[in-house]
Order: sequence, then structure tokens, then C-alpha cells
Amino acid sequence: MLEQFGSRTISLLEQVGEVARFGGRTFVAALRPPLELQEIMRQLLSVGFRSMPLIAAAGLAVGAVLSMHTRASLERFGAESLIPAGLAIALVRETGPLTTGLLFSGRVGAGIGAELGGMRVTEQIDALESLAVDSFKYLVVTRVIACMIAMPILTTLMNFMGIIGGFVAETAISGMSFALYFDRAFSSIRFVDYIPSTLKTMVFGFLVGTIASYLGYHARGGSEGVGRASTSSVVLSSIILIVTNVILVKAIFFVFPEAGQ
Repeated sequence: MLEQFGSRTISLLEQVGEVARFGGRTFVAALRPPLELQEIMRQLLSVGFRSMPLIAAAGLAVGAVLSMHTRASLERFGAESLIPAGLAIALVRETGPLTTGLLFSGRVGAGIGAELGGMRVTEQIDALESLAVDSFKYLVVTRVIACMIAMPILTTLMNFMGIIGGFVAETAISGMSFALYFDRAFSSIRFVDYIPSTLKTMVFGFLVGTIASYLGYHARGGSEGVGRASTSSVVLSSIILIVTNVILVKAIFFVFPEAGQ
């Protein structure tokens, strides 16, 4: 049993190393011209624009729920006036970026894994290479770049829709005006709250794009392999995002001490 555990651990570490090497190769290839700008824009439309309805709906729901829970807690201390500020800070600093990352990994990660996996098992990738097309740069690098560009935009949308959802919930309960709510909400947000937490989502985009592309690009075993690549993309991306988020939050507090105040 000990030998079996050791072999599984070694296999896991080998796969982590392969993904890391794949990510490094992607990063280097993204810095080398020429870039497939037309394909990047097409992928940006697919992973970014088409994810907006999901992100917007989730933002409204998260904002409303956070507002109701925050009110339930602050009412005990007579601090209902702090609800807009508390909600805005919670969304911008942590809830918005992480929720967007997890939703993004579920929708986009699964899509990339399934798409590239289907192309691999049907030998479309081999056909591209036979035509002297750099399949790695055309299929992988473009998707990773698109994910990195889309994530900060989607996070900003999530934050704004979350504040809108909080306003809807708050005005339904207390009748707070639109002007007063947004004045209190945005007066508490500083650039040091918004910039680092939003830019870190570019790392989330890189991780989701890299992991999903790796699993899809190396898929084997027909339709079953495609399904396995799609499912593994979501699971692995979500776990890595949560762990990476902890590291990035600590790094942000170290580089920007005022962000923890």
C-alpha cells in the first residue's frame, strides 16, 4: 500500500511538472512575434464576451445575498449605514475576483479542454501541423492570452453587478436612495483595493487557460478522453485557483501593506 501511495505521488508530481513546463513554454511563445491577433480576438469573443451574461447574473445574486447577510450582522451593532461600504470592499478585494475565477474555470476551462481534446482525438491538430502551422501557438497561446485579457474585464463586471445587486436588496429593505448608496459604496474604495486584486485575475486567466489547454492538447482515448479532459480542466483549475489565491493575497499584502488596512 505504501508503494502504491508513493507511485501515485510521483505520478502526480510528474504531471504537475509537465503542466509547469507547458505553462513556461506558453509564456515564452506568447512573447515571440508574430501573434495570431485575429485568432486572439476570436477567442476573446468566445471566452470573454460570451461569459458576460453568466458573470453579470452571478454578480447580481452574490451582491444581493452579501447585502442581506451583511445587514443581518451589522443590525446588531446599529451600523446599517456601513452596508454599502462593507459590501463594496468585500466584493472588490476578494469575493469578486475569486468568484469570477471559479465561474470562468467552470465555463471556459471545460470548453477549452473539450475543444482541444476533440481536435486532438480527431487528428485535426496533426492536420494543422502537416500544413506547417504552429499548432501550439495557434491553438494554445491564443487561448491563454484571451483568458488573461478577459479575466480583469469580467472581474470588473462582477464587482459592478454585485454592487448593483446589493443596492437592489438594500433599497427593497430600507428604501435607501440610489445616490446615497453609491456615494457610500464608492467613497470607501481606493485604487489600492481595486488594482492589485483585479490584476491578480490575469494570473487566474493564465492558469485556467494553461491547465485546460494542456489537458485538451494531450487528450487521448477518443470521446472518453475528451470528457476526461473537460472534467479534469474544471476540477484542477478550481483547486489551483483557490491555492494560488491564498498566495497572491499574501503577496499583495506584502507589496501593498495599505491593502490590508
